[in-house]
Amino acid sequence: MLNRRAMLHGFVGAGAAGGALLADMNRTAKAQEGEPVHVGSALPMSGFAAADGIEFKNGLELAAAEINAAGGILGRPIELHIEDTKDQGADLVSQAMQRLVDRYNTPAIINGYNLGTNMIEMDVAADNDIIMMHYNTLISHNEKFKTDPERYYGSFQGDPPEFWYGPGCLNFLKTLSEGGKWTAPNKKIAIIPSANEYSIVIANAIRDKAAEYGFEVSLFETVPFPTNQWGPTLAKLRQDPPAAIIVTHFLPQDLAQFMVQFLTQPINSLVYMQYGPSLPAFREIGGASINGVIYSTVIGCLPDEFSKAYRESYRAKFGPNSAYITGSQTYDGLWMWAIAAAIAGDPGEPFDKEQVGKVAAVMRRNVYRGVNGTYRADPAGQSAYCYPTQVADPSLGMPHQFLQHQDHTTDPKLIAPALYATDAFLLPPWIK
Repeated sequence: MLNRRAMLHGFVGAGAAGGALLADMNRTAKAQEGEPVHVGSALPMSGFAAADGIEFKNGLELAAAEINAAGGILGRPIELHIEDTKDQGADLVSQAMQRLVDRYNTPAIINGYNLGTNMIEMDVAADNDIIMMHYNTLISHNEKFKTDPERYYGSFQGDPPEFWYGPGCLNFLKTLSEGGKWTAPNKKIAIIPSANEYSIVIANAIRDKAAEYGFEVSLFETVPFPTNQWGPTLAKLRQDPPAAIIVTHFLPQDLAQFMVQFLTQPINSLVYMQYGPSLPAFREIGGASINGVIYSTVIGCLPDEFSKAYRESYRAKFGPNSAYITGSQTYDGLWMWAIAAAIAGDPGEPFDKEQVGKVAAVMRRNVYRGVNGTYRADPAGQSAYCYPTQVADPSLGMPHQFLQHQDHTTDPKLIAPALYATDAFLLPPWIK
């Protein structure tokens, strides 16, 4: 497994111990002297997902600064270029990516997520022979890759696909109940997706596997995307209270409104939400009403010793309320690609399939321990493996993290999986 700093240091001239000091002295100068490597990113810098877009940009900027301080890629500094995908969709995203290639000759594009694209990003990467890493968290990436691995050789998904949220959530609830930490009043679960591919795939996976984990689905209701009017859905939940409410909609402002409206007449149900509670807006809008909410993510900065320097650097640079748990995605993505480009001897350029193919081959082979956990490319889909529901070895899969907001004035607490947990689950204050 590669350590990112040691690897890049080695490729900027630090070999034997006797040369290490000289390499440290010359590292920044070398990065400044080389021809820049232009790296692109197509991000939602405006529109409903701008909160995430800002953090994705932050993660790229921090990674680029660190890589350049370490000597760049074989002495060449990274120069970032961002294109706004606004409200996203196939046309806006593909156009943004193509502009990055046409204007800056980018050999790599590192994206966060973009919605409603039908994974057209993979076609842009293939048509231009560039590396494209993204965090869409979609099983459709894997499915598209399988249709033509040779064409889509340069497309990588930096986290496990959303399908794994389904069995992971059910396993978490079952473990919580069997461990005596939560006494489920019944076996019912209510599933509330919103009208987008990501939410629906997760909700369907939970619905289809519920019986295997001993649960029955009492309500499956799709709400608009976006939405902040939860009254009709809450009325149905209050009429037939389930043991757990599973909301797979993910916009933080909408989820905060769910909790505000839920607590006007709460029921004895656990509340699990999808991803959105990781963003500062959830806490800022929801305030004390979010205390007790559980959420999960298959990609997010771990609160461990390994990521401590990153967490501190991120908030020192971008402010105490910045969401390092989100910026960590593109941060790791840029580091992974940079190391692979150094090992391959050159980052390549658009339409240089031979050299870009070498970079892709390294990315497939490397097992990378980043601040989000371990990335290993699944050869059948070129996305990360998920621990523990897909692989049992934590050194070969990215942890599916479960976190709980226990005090809205502090960061959420990591409560599962057990090998990574820093805190214990607390019964939500509304459950009597």
